[in-house]
Amino acid sequence: MKATVREKYKNLTKDQLLDKVDDLGSNYEIFSYSCSQCTVAALNEVLEMNDAVVKAATSLCGGTAFQLLGTCGGLAGGIMVLDYFLGRPVENLSSEQVLQENIDPLFKAQAIARKLHDKYVKEYGTITCAGIMSQKFGRLYFFEDPDEFTKFEEAGAHTDPEKCAGIVGKAARWVMEILIDEKVLDV
Repeated sequence: MKATVREKYKNLTKDQLLDKVDDLGSNYEIFSYSCSQCTVAALNEVLEMNDAVVKAATSLCGGTAFQLLGTCGGLAGGIMVLDYFLGRPVENLSSEQVLQENIDPLFKAQAIARKLHDKYVKEYGTITCAGIMSQKFGRLYFFEDPDEFTKFEEAGAHTDPEKCAGIVGKAARWVMEILIDEKVLDV
């Protein structure tokens, strides 16, 4: 599926679009939290997508449901957007038999998602929330404990551009780069 830039952003160059989604991702994270949802929201603001995708990304943050053990929400949300445009169509799924025309799009989507995964590994050496948090903060914070969340905020989670906000901005930028590279978006 081709991506369409919303009217408000149609006159931006490639570099300006990349900067815009980066800034939007950072700002959404600063003011709204949820790295997964904010990554998707930034891309949704610039690209015509279904708002339901933004809603569906809500709880993939904090290593999945604030448990720190899973994938960084920026990566999870970014993969959701890549799959929105490049994922296997529902009509290719079968509950009755294995058909190669069902499997090929799955492997193609995985290879594209891996491009975002690989950017994370190159930049952070990991894809997990806990790994990135340990690297950026020097420790883990259990978000569901109000005292821990306060300490997380005081450590710059949403004010230091090298921490959560910057990670989200970078994730949105990388997704946009991949969409451009995959010719989903013409700029």
